[in-house]
Parts: sequence; C-alpha cells; structure tokens
Amino acid sequence: MPGEDGTNAGVSTTRKTFAILEALKAEEGVTITELTRQTDLSKSTVYRHLTTLTEMGYVVERDGAYYIGFGLLEISEQARTRKRGYTAAKRKVFELGQETDERAVFIVEEEGDAVYVHRYGSLSDTMIGKRRPLHSLASGKVILAEWDDEDVAAFIEEHGLEEITEHTVTDPEALSDELDRIRDDGYAVNEQEHMDGLCGVAVPVYTPADELLGSLGVFGPTSRFKDEYIHDDLLNRLRDKAGEIRVTLAYG
Repeated sequence: MPGEDGTNAGVSTTRKTFAILEALKAEEGVTITELTRQTDLSKSTVYRHLTTLTEMGYVVERDGAYYIGFGLLEISEQARTRKRGYTAAKRKVFELGQETDERAVFIVEEEGDAVYVHRYGSLSDTMIGKRRPLHSLASGKVILAEWDDEDVAAFIEEHGLEEITEHTVTDPEALSDELDRIRDDGYAVNEQEHMDGLCGVAVPVYTPADELLGSLGVFGPTSRFKDEYIHDDLLNRLRDKAGEIRVTLAYG
C-alpha cells in the first residue's frame, strides 16, 4: 500500500524514468514505439517521461528518435572528479595508452563491482561507467587483494564468482591463493579471464595516506602480452604512473 506521502508511487515513477534511460543508453536513437516495446510501459507513460527528460536536457529528440543528452554528462562528470585523485589518474591513463599503444584503464570499486572511470582505447567493453566483475579483471583483482579475508569471503557470498570465460577463476580457494600472490608481488594479471584473446596487467594506486584510490591497468592481445613484455616494460610503466599520481596528490 502506498504511504500518505506517495513514497511507493514516487519510487515507481523513478524506476520508469531509469528504465527509459537504460533503453536509450543501449541503442543509438530510439522511437517511442520501440521504447514502449523495450520497457513494457504504455506509450503515454513513455511520452510523458520523455517530455520531462527532454525539457531538462537529459534526453534530446531528432526526427522522432530519442537520444541520451549531454545534460547527463555533467552529472556523470561529477562522479569522475569527486576525488582529486580521479582527475590525476586521467592524465596518466592517457600517457600509458600513448606510450604503450595499448588500451589503458583506471578502475575503482563501487558496491562490489569494478567501474571504469577513465580509459584510453576504443573497446566498447570499457566504456566509462561500465560495471564489471572484480574477480575477472586484473584491475579488479588488485582491488580485491587490498581487502582482508573476511571481506573477500563476504564479497564472494554476495556476488559469487561468475564464469565469464573458461579461464575465469571461479574457485574461492584458487582466488584466495592468487590474491596472496598479488599482495606479495604488487600486481595482478588477467589471462583471458574476462574476454577470450585478451590479457591484462594492473597495479594499485595509493594516496599519500596509503589509502587505495583505485587501480591502473593496460591490456591487449595475448599474442603480445608475453611474460617478458609484461615484466620488463609494462609493469615498470604502470608503477611509475601510479607513483606519479601519488606524488601529484602529495605536492600538487
């Protein structure tokens, strides 16, 4: 039963708004008819929400098709810049990509997911804001390695260890052993655990107060990411960039 303040009705309306935004995000230009089909909402409901979103600048309409508007960019940018270190990491991701000619990313953890905050490269799987399982990414495993055993166990209980590819670590004991190695070595490797044919390597990024800010990583084809390349080149660059972020935060 809705409360006197209309709370349940308000929640329902919010869910409908975001269902429409999610549908718009998934495709490039969607008509009201298509949105009605994708969201299972009535055409009048979709129209009312789109009208409001368009007036607010969060959605734009062109020739009967609707698109995500730049109004949402301002909101999302606040999330990417709410910590000074996130801004510092942006430049280092760009430098990594330029220097290595590989895809580079800066990832943070939110609600048990790995979230792409900055990236260099065009792979759609690494779109800014994308959420991915921590245990299937080198950058995600770096973050997990910062947690104690109890927190890791709680993460596994809540989120599980989904098999993304046949190489994904899905056994808790195997993951625990790998996290111990990451703690000792200071880096993590992803060997086709999130996407077949791709390998990645990542290191943690710390603040001057020794708090984990996120993780910095690069990835590319397994044919190129051999041990010598990872250890003699990529790891040194990653550690240097992570250190530069820390220095920037310390001295500006």
